[in-house]
Amino acid sequence: MRKTAAVGIAAALGVAIAGCGSSGSDKSTVTLWMYPVIADQAKSQAFWGKVEKDFEAKNPTVDVKVDLQPWEGRQEKVTTALISKKGFDLVVLGPDQIPQYAQQGTVEAVDDVIAADKAKYLPNALSALTVNGRLYGVPIYQTITAPIYNKKLFAEAGVDPVPRTLAELKAAAPKLAAKKVAVLDYPGKPEVSLNQSFYPLLWANGGSVFAPDGKSVAFNGPEGVESLQLLLDLKAAGGLPENTASKGNDIEGGQLAAGRTAMYHAATALQATQLGAAIGAENVGIGLPLEGRKRVAFGISGGLVLAKYSENKDAAKKFAAFLASPEVSAQLAKESGFFPARTDVTVPGQSAEAQEFAKSLQYAFPGDTHPKARQVMGVLAPHIQAALLGKEDARTALDAAAKEADTLLSSGG
Repeated sequence: MRKTAAVGIAAALGVAIAGCGSSGSDKSTVTLWMYPVIADQAKSQAFWGKVEKDFEAKNPTVDVKVDLQPWEGRQEKVTTALISKKGFDLVVLGPDQIPQYAQQGTVEAVDDVIAADKAKYLPNALSALTVNGRLYGVPIYQTITAPIYNKKLFAEAGVDPVPRTLAELKAAAPKLAAKKVAVLDYPGKPEVSLNQSFYPLLWANGGSVFAPDGKSVAFNGPEGVESLQLLLDLKAAGGLPENTASKGNDIEGGQLAAGRTAMYHAATALQATQLGAAIGAENVGIGLPLEGRKRVAFGISGGLVLAKYSENKDAAKKFAAFLASPEVSAQLAKESGFFPARTDVTVPGQSAEAQEFAKSLQYAFPGDTHPKARQVMGVLAPHIQAALLGKEDARTALDAAAKEADTLLSSGG
């Protein structure tokens, strides 16, 4: 067994030495590029070191190496490795990254890895990692977002029940504003992922980012205009923070923790814990995704992706199946704070907050997966900000963004 590499070691030594072939013996070598899914570095190294040891004890003919990689530069490094055909056998990717590699033919379908247990996986986790009917990622964890709110502020404003729909959110805004509290802690800073700001509203209203054929965008349709107009109406009613166009979604040190806003609609379980530390856990509520025409929660599955060039695909698939097993999935969920991608897993010591967030897993949506999803997000975000600043109305902002995005899609840029 090779010792788990520290963060960045693989990058420093160069991808050429990361094994994807023989280990110099009769063993097969499998290299996994893993990222800080477990945020604590010491815990991450201990966890993956144990994974290596446990797998090799059961599979003595396979030598596995887990290279702990940083999030920074992930896309570029993975692309380089796949093109140069050296670096890893397995890598953890999200649904928005996989389509471009499947399209390029640089990754291998892995339907056979989960075939025996397919019915035990969250359907949303599998569909998120599927491209053109083939599964390209073995799900090993699932994230989810949900609304978190300050129970006390809603009670003081006489709002009962706490908003469960977009319409109820809008109706509550003037009541909270009368108490000098913004109902929605909306993060309009362009650097905040739209998956945790505007897109959940768009999806709830039945909209989508891209047209069905992926050749143009659809966010400027009626559903998109309705969603952005909701934000502008909330702003006019005092329902958004004054600095909403430039604020991030940090809880610690933010306005939700200070009691100046009442709800964040796309929070993580960690953020719920942070809010509890600021205002008292007894004052924190966790709800289901706000409903428009439907309920949708942003949540992605992390999938083990197999490189097409791997010389040890059978061994790599065996390792992927091991990592996706109920036993390993449960421990990964415990250490990471994320959720299992399977329905037959019980997470030891799961917090009450996490159990509430788990109720939204059935509504998980990974976003509109497209090879240029991130570029389009970068085009749209500044126009939403302009609307929040009063420089553009909802229709003008979205049409301008759509024009730029369609040019991007048609030019291949």
